[in-house]
Amino acid sequence: MNRKNFLLSTLAATPLIALAKFQQTAQVVRRYFKVNAGKGRFNEVFLYKGKHPNDIKVSSKDTDGQLSIFEYIGFDKIGPSLHVHLEQDEIFYVIEGDYRFKVGDTIQTATAGDTVFLPRKVPHTWIQLSDKGKMLYCLQPAGNMEDFFRKLNNLTKPLTKEEAEQIHKEHGMELLGPGLTL
Repeated sequence: MNRKNFLLSTLAATPLIALAKFQQTAQVVRRYFKVNAGKGRFNEVFLYKGKHPNDIKVSSKDTDGQLSIFEYIGFDKIGPSLHVHLEQDEIFYVIEGDYRFKVGDTIQTATAGDTVFLPRKVPHTWIQLSDKGKMLYCLQPAGNMEDFFRKLNNLTKPLTKEEAEQIHKEHGMELLGPGLTL
């Protein structure tokens, strides 16, 4: 085969390869499932900061990595450190309670029924303002947040600042500083 024919054949095949990959992704077989109230997707228990249920409701395994959904129930006026997701958008839906969100330079209160969209690559954090709170939150694409929470859930001692930064980095996030305070 001469060089010209080789190049033309290669260029002609490129769209076919891309189409095959798209069709392979589009044909993911999904199965019906139900996750009961108070349970996680795989009967795993994740406790944020050792106390607050943070259960997987829809796993990245269910969506071929496209989406994960968590349910958070808080019993204290706490929240995460200021951080940024490098590759995931995050969407919160407040079911119960009051929260303060910081997204970039904007600070906004969210209450039951409110939805908060946090775009990827934008620093953010939140704090629960009420004695009890409950939110559903989604990550899209899912990334490896499930593994992040598994790792945190299995810690036996508090993390140093450097260890926390490393765990965030390993899971597609950057830890930027402390969270909000009341």
